[in-house]
Amino acid sequence: MTELKVEKRNSFGKANASLRKAGMIPAELYGHGVPNVHLAVKTGDFEKVYREAGENTVVNVIVDGAARPVLIYDIQKDPLADQVLAVDFYQVRMDEKIAAAVPLKFVGEAPAVKEGGILIKAMDEVKVEALPQDLPENIEVNLLKLAAIGDSLYVRDLPTSSKYEYAVEPNTVVASVTEQAKEEVVETPLTPEQVVVETEEKKAERQVKAGSAEEGGAPKVEV
Repeated sequence: MTELKVEKRNSFGKANASLRKAGMIPAELYGHGVPNVHLAVKTGDFEKVYREAGENTVVNVIVDGAARPVLIYDIQKDPLADQVLAVDFYQVRMDEKIAAAVPLKFVGEAPAVKEGGILIKAMDEVKVEALPQDLPENIEVNLLKLAAIGDSLYVRDLPTSSKYEYAVEPNTVVASVTEQAKEEVVETPLTPEQVVVETEEKKAERQVKAGSAEEGGAPKVEV
């Protein structure tokens, strides 16, 4: 199991800004029946573990030399700087089932999309219940099953396992293929005023053409 060394902290609120400048991330550890512990973790160490474990793999957080099994429960980030501002660790018991959101991994290409349909992903993660060590890293969604426009995949169609169960209604839609929206051509009817104006313009054009024809016709003979 991946390990992450942390240390207890005494800085709070605005003082955490200095902690971040020193390359540390403020963190909280809590759990069912577990006293809250204020922690700090090195930014580089945390980012490395997070890339490997994600949010649904148990990590051993080392506090004062003792290992505590936790899930990386929540992360606060600065959207502009893409910097982790704070982390929550949730301590688990390895003999108790927990509910966690597991990412969905879409694989294959839906045949219905090749026929011109539009793929709609209704979910990007699904909640499962399992012992902490049995939580899957991700769950695959086979898009090849979407053969025709109008087809849908449901939670009941996802892979099953004896190690976990879905904590979502089986008939919940995961993905579907819909028809492309047709562009509607809106014809604006002419008003009576527009019809009159256009008729007068056409009449004026005919008069101009008629005058030109007379000027360019045969010469008049004087008697």
